[in-house]
Amino acid sequence: AQAMRILCAMAVNQGATRLIDVTQGHIDGCIYASPANRTFAEKMAEMGAKVRIPTTMNAISVDRENWRAQGVPPDFGGPAARLADAYVRMGCRPTFTCAPYLLDDPPGTGDAIGWSESNAVIFANSVLGARTAKHPDFLDLFIAMTGRAPLAGVYLDAGRKARLVVDVDLPPGAGDAFWPLVGYLGGLAAPDRIPLLRGLAAGAPARDDLKALCAAFGSTSAAPMLHVEGVTPEAAGAAAKDADSAAISRADLRRGWDLLNDGPEEVDLVAIGSPHASLGECRALAAAFDGRRRRDEVAVIVTAGRAVIDAVRADGTLALLEASGAQVLPDLCWCSISEPVLPPRTRAIMTNSAKYAHYGPGLSGRALRFGGLDACVAAALTGRAPAGPPAWLRG
Repeated sequence: AQAMRILCAMAVNQGATRLIDVTQGHIDGCIYASPANRTFAEKMAEMGAKVRIPTTMNAISVDRENWRAQGVPPDFGGPAARLADAYVRMGCRPTFTCAPYLLDDPPGTGDAIGWSESNAVIFANSVLGARTAKHPDFLDLFIAMTGRAPLAGVYLDAGRKARLVVDVDLPPGAGDAFWPLVGYLGGLAAPDRIPLLRGLAAGAPARDDLKALCAAFGSTSAAPMLHVEGVTPEAAGAAAKDADSAAISRADLRRGWDLLNDGPEEVDLVAIGSPHASLGECRALAAAFDGRRRRDEVAVIVTAGRAVIDAVRADGTLALLEASGAQVLPDLCWCSISEPVLPPRTRAIMTNSAKYAHYGPGLSGRALRFGGLDACVAAALTGRAPAGPPAWLRG
């Protein structure tokens, strides 16, 4: 009853006249951002709260089984684990991943779902064609408990229209770093509205490219989705008649690159998996190492969901990564990793995630460098990030 009262109050606040049934939930509030998260979840569990729809869980703040062995202080690891346990007691699946779309039962086109976590919401709306608002923490549980969400925003056709058309200059031969970079710049261009990105179809982005693009977009924009002309399922006719226009030029791409590469060339840590790495990304990383081992002074940490880790263990990819000196961690993601799991001696970090390159300095207190997967491997082998942008950005 308490969940429904709050849900209805939020619906009124959003201008909704009714609620909609949703088929899946995803909980973001399981990250231990403050003691309030644990207090809320444990109180709800004590009151007998249970989810009534299949509900997955976001990455949490500790490796649930191994945090003690990793040296995490009990005054942080204990409450963080208790927070996760409270949601499991309420019937949530212990998936512990910020990329629920990589699980074996992702939502389909037109499915109304109740997800939170910005990259997951944007990917679900934009790439899968599902429908979910960017629900806040705590409300995500109420939606999972009731199977209902306010019928407003992107649940409605009108709410999914693009209010900004952005023409992007696609450089010839653009590498994998282009997609998170253009997502980051697309969010800066459309911080408060849904955009339609044009000019990208010739680049034939793979699913992992779109994953990186959506995550970076969610780091700089509050919008719950985007469209990519010729690529995403609802892009045709997505632009509103009164949509504004903008452009991302080659010079803009270079300026964006410089913004994400404020750190020194010398790096101590390579961070992969923001959002959680997919099976394809883990295989690509292993292939890029090609049997070589990281430099002793440079740590390589990959974060991934448990389902992906099970898959890379089964097909031998995990053994290849570990032979190259990479550590693959479950449950955590880069938005929640802290010392000592993040090596305390680290001064600068190299990542292939524009999302983490944007958030990382504030979250970790370290300088960040950004580049494609090959550049990350080169940094792992040499201890130095490439001195300048890739060739496709210099032309």
